Amino acid sequence: MTQLVSLEWLYNHLNDPQLIIVDCRFQLGQPTAGKEAYLRDHIPGAFYLDLDQDLSAPPSVHGGRHPLPDPHMFAAKAGAIGIGDNVTVIAYDDQGGAMAGRLWWLLHYFGHHRAKVLNGSYTLWKKQGLPITAERPTAQPRTFHPQINHRWLASMEEVKAKLNDSHTVIIDSREGARYRGEQEPIDPVAGHIPGAKHYFFKETQLADGRFKSGEALAEHFAGISKEQEVIVYCGSGVTATPNVIALMEAGYQQVKLYAGSWSDWISYQDNPVATGDE
Repeated sequence: MTQLVSLEWLYNHLNDPQLIIVDCRFQLGQPTAGKEAYLRDHIPGAFYLDLDQDLSAPPSVHGGRHPLPDPHMFAAKAGAIGIGDNVTVIAYDDQGGAMAGRLWWLLHYFGHHRAKVLNGSYTLWKKQGLPITAERPTAQPRTFHPQINHRWLASMEEVKAKLNDSHTVIIDSREGARYRGEQEPIDPVAGHIPGAKHYFFKETQLADGRFKSGEALAEHFAGISKEQEVIVYCGSGVTATPNVIALMEAGYQQVKLYAGSWSDWISYQDNPVATGDE
């Protein structure tokens, strides 16, 4: 089942009362830029959720730069904008599906399986002349019941235990220079989890920001058997989510996110670090 909806589909369902649209635009290093962009204009009916304030817990010693939010805090924020158990949620961003993918993943992890990501950026929506507005919608609050689905998440301990497991493939979603440890602009240690394969998340997408077809994605990941479990990570569990979506679009059934990702991995001093190409 696809995890994506087209621009045309969303345009045709803008007035569906059982649909909640969420603008997830966010720029790392400019924490207010996404909200400011939303206030200027957005897809009609869209609410805004912020990566730092709504889709993450405050950082601590472990858990990475964007720790998973408390289930009940997240449920309260989701419910406040009308996300209940029986509505469909469509998330979008302008960051290659990374921020929208974070919300999509969180909803599935917390047991809400009617979440999709818009296949195409907000910029593409505007370029195609589809409607935009600065008007903020009025929320009709609903109750969201979080029910954690553990098969969506890999813990640090699980990743460490499976480093040499032939049944598991670990994917690093960051840019090549960060994977190889040639540069590290964000985290205090450079490199990657030993044995991880490199698949930069933006390679799953076309130039206009839409995901490649399922067939093209299957070819992209052809080096990974569909019988294997795949654990995906990035710097802080955000830009890995487009790879999670792409793997599922390609037909992979056993896909987990290591949500703490590299910034969590290196918070444990005895965890091994690799550099260069595998």
